[in-house]
Amino acid sequence: MLSNTQIILVSHPQGMVKASDMTLQTTQLPAQPPHGHILVAIKYISLDPAIRGWLNPGTTYIKGVQIGEVVRAFSAGEIVESNHPDYQVGEYVWGLLGAQQYAIHNGQGLVKADLSKGPLSWHLGVLGMPGMTAYFGLLEKGQPKAGETVLVSGAAGVVGTTVGQIAKLHGCRVVGIAGGAAKCQFLTEQMGFDAAIDYKNENVLAGIQRTCPDKVNVFYDNVGGDILDDALAHLALGARVVLCGSISQYNSTDPRGPKNYMKIVTARGYITGVIVFDFVERYAEGINAIGHWLQTGQMKVQEDVYEGLENFASTLLKLYTGENFGKLLLKI
Repeated sequence: MLSNTQIILVSHPQGMVKASDMTLQTTQLPAQPPHGHILVAIKYISLDPAIRGWLNPGTTYIKGVQIGEVVRAFSAGEIVESNHPDYQVGEYVWGLLGAQQYAIHNGQGLVKADLSKGPLSWHLGVLGMPGMTAYFGLLEKGQPKAGETVLVSGAAGVVGTTVGQIAKLHGCRVVGIAGGAAKCQFLTEQMGFDAAIDYKNENVLAGIQRTCPDKVNVFYDNVGGDILDDALAHLALGARVVLCGSISQYNSTDPRGPKNYMKIVTARGYITGVIVFDFVERYAEGINAIGHWLQTGQMKVQEDVYEGLENFASTLLKLYTGENFGKLLLKI
């Protein structure tokens, strides 16, 4: 009989998430998965900013994790037992399998990982939820046009780098906002961005004015807070602001909204939000498009991989301190 190590929520975080909000627990798995279920041996866990919101009580677009439950996370792994007609032993899948060593799942909402498009870890990044968020958030919500300027905050993360590269492929001028000279250099020299703004070492509004002389047509925001206000102050006519995340506010006990929201009125633009689950039925479209760009060398991937389930909490914290460099993953 297999044992399963899990990350369990023991308290809803107050402010910055802490390691003490979670604990390791080991349970015994049944001899075989129930009818209509599969057993997945998890190989990688995705550390995403959204996890912090899921740890709050209550319900937004998805119910918060309850005390005593496995911490919600996107994970990818191999099916080692199957009692489900649509899934075979040896296939790889990704989805909301949680922060644990094994997952018993009914298969609903899981995506089969086609390893011919890239290694399993990519299916939690550029070919997974973050990649789909970038693809549909930019193309469906931002609607970029060739020659326009696309500004991306949180640009050195997997969503940001994917947004920027897709925008370049659609003929746009792309500017990224990131923290530190190394990340900014990475954006311009490795990811093909036209310019980068170092929010840690320069005035962001001045940086936007310098790098976006024709103003901003599409702002893809992963950060919120002051950076959102600065971008709103420099919008072109008809600008589209896509709100994807607000990582600067997730651990705040007093989160705030934008002060410059009336700039949307003067720009005759709009603000819209993106939730990746709205596009589940179209994931294959996004995966095929990004997979093609990866295989033809038109897109690049940057991963930041740590090991050991016991390091889940400390690795998660790297998202909110800005220590991660690329797609943050935990290898099991």
